Order: sequence, then C-alpha cells, then structure tokens
Amino acid sequence: MIGLFVGFGLLIGILFGFFGMGGSFLVTPALLVIGYPASVAVGSGLAFVFGTGVIGALRHRDHGQVSYPLAAVMILGMTFGLEVGTRVVFLLADLDSADVVISVAYVGLLGAVGLSVLRDARTDGTAVGTGRVATTVRAITLPPMVSLPGGATVSVWVILGAGSAIGVLSGCLGVGGGFLLLPVMVSGFGVPAAIAAGTSLLQISVSGAFGTFVYAQSNAVNIPVVAALLGGSALGARIGSSATRLVTEADIEEYFAVMLLSGSVATGSKQVSVMYGIEMLETVSTILIFGTVVLVSGAIVRTSIAALRELESAGRP
Repeated sequence: MIGLFVGFGLLIGILFGFFGMGGSFLVTPALLVIGYPASVAVGSGLAFVFGTGVIGALRHRDHGQVSYPLAAVMILGMTFGLEVGTRVVFLLADLDSADVVISVAYVGLLGAVGLSVLRDARTDGTAVGTGRVATTVRAITLPPMVSLPGGATVSVWVILGAGSAIGVLSGCLGVGGGFLLLPVMVSGFGVPAAIAAGTSLLQISVSGAFGTFVYAQSNAVNIPVVAALLGGSALGARIGSSATRLVTEADIEEYFAVMLLSGSVATGSKQVSVMYGIEMLETVSTILIFGTVVLVSGAIVRTSIAALRELESAGRP
C-alpha cells in the first residue's frame, strides 16, 4: 500500500508541478475511496497540502512572486475558517454522518470546478463576467484598504471574508484551496497571475500547517501515507515543472477538467456503493480516481517527449 501511495504521489507531483495546484483535491477523495475515515482523509490531505505548499512557495519567493500583505490578511481569514471547518468535521463524525456529507460536498465541488475548467478550455480561457466581478469587489470601499500588486485597492474586510470562506472549505474537505484562491485573487482582486500563484502557495502552506496541527491532536493524520505521498510528489513536481517549458497548459486543459469530473463521479460512486452495497461501483470509483490521474500525468509526459523530439529534429542540420 505504501508503494501505491509513493506512485500516486509521483503522479500528483507531476500535476502539481505543471498546473501549480497542490493536488489535495485528489488526495482526500482517493483516501475516501480506499476506505479511510473522513477525518483521517481530511487531516492527511491537509498535511500533504502543507508539504507541497512549502515547496512551491519557496520556488515562487525566489522569483519575487509573493504578495506578503495580501497573504497575511488572507491567512487570518483562512485560519478562522479552518477552525470552524474542523469543528464541523468532528461534529459530523460524532453524528456518524461525516463520510456522507464530505463525499457529497466533494461531488459538488469537483463537479463545479471541473465544468468551469472545461468551459474555459473551450472558450480559449475567456472568463465570463470577470470584469463585473472585479468592479463589484473594488466598489466596496470599507476601510482599511489594502494596495495590491497590479494597482488594485481592496477592502481588508473583503479579503478576510474570502479567506474565511475558503478556510471553512479547507477545514471541512482537506483541500488547500489553491484552485479557489487563484480565481479569487486574479478575477476578483485583479492580482497578476504569477503573483497570485506564489501568494496562494504561501497561504496554503500556512493554512495546511495549522490544519495538520489541529487534526493531528485528534490522531487524524496518517503520517506514513503522507510521507509516501510527499516522497513521490517531490520527484513528480520536478518533472511537471520541467514540462511547463515544453507544453502549454491549454494543450491538456481539457484532460485536467476530465480528471476533476472523474474525481466527482468516483467519490459519488463510492458513497452509493457503501449505502446500497453495490461492489461494482466501488471498483468503478477506484479505477476512475486513479486511472484519470494516470491519464493526465501520462498526457503531460507524452506531450513533453513529443515536444522534445520536435526540438531535436529542428536542431539537426
């Protein structure tokens, strides 16, 4: 089983290095599908977030792509939200309903984000209503205000509210929130994409550390599993980062959307199989969540190799 997690971590690392997302939105559902309790799946997912977040944040810091004032305010909001989300999970666990509620939440969240990514991929990344969102956010001038990279000025209370909402999701679902933080900062706050990515990674590393500490106090972090995942992802992240020089994200964005949607279907299938005792659905859920990660990671590697061969051919006399 540890070997399986090392391999899965390798594939997640490729995705993390390529797309800039920590992969916790796949780690937690995978642990749920395998059969780990909801609290352990969430706590271990947050521990994985902490490890990958630190790696990514240090890389972006070296390039000056971190907004520390924005990160500080967002971290305050996320810390509060994490505490609320964690209490909700343990309350649900006491009521024996944590697995059902968290699984349903994952089905909805992964499905919604997957459909959004698929829409953007088929519209060349043009976001509908992005200008209206940013205008609405900047129209809220409740002091104090914070000046952000890119020239925008946003109310501290808006940033705290956004951070708290994402923190609640992080605490409940074991996700770092990077795939939610990025659109909020870019589309809502007007922060340049590169700085938003670096700031997001700093935030999720801090929130992941806090969430891991809270869950670890209740022995809800599986350290061997997290260590195996991080060990594999360390190598995978290098492969994924190198691939960004050869392949554009748009080339395989639809694959990524399919992976998110498959994660949604896999989590739903697992829960239905538990409720109604349909063993075939449990097998389907396992194949979906692991198979699609293999598919997308393989697509990145395969496309990168093809690009390398083209470069070598072009360089020949």
